[in-house]
Amino acid sequence: QVQLVESGGGLVQAGGSLRLSCAASGRTFSGYAMGWFRQAPGKEREFVAYISWSSSSTYYGGSVKGRFTISRDNAKNTVYLQMNSLKPEDTAVYYCAAKKGVATSRPSYDYWGQGTQVTVSS
Repeated sequence: QVQLVESGGGLVQAGGSLRLSCAASGRTFSGYAMGWFRQAPGKEREFVAYISWSSSSTYYGGSVKGRFTISRDNAKNTVYLQMNSLKPEDTAVYYCAAKKGVATSRPSYDYWGQGTQVTVSS
């Protein structure tokens, strides 16, 4: 079992930045790909970004590419999402997720955090 806890969400003005963190505990973090997803009220869960275990592979959803950066520190069992140039449409609950093996943009992850709210005001 892997437990994931997100932090770093909050209220920010449009154009601002936030950095989300996701701390993993429980089973070893080794070999797990990590992803970030988000869900706005009344909308389906949307892929944001993923990163492979070695950080050699990253991939972003079209709406955040060029503004968000995913990274990880395996020594700290933590994955990050740096969000810059935030827009009101980025408002959502952000979830991190973990899966053994190859990363994917599909929500077919084994473990999920409880989510952290990001609100971007105009």
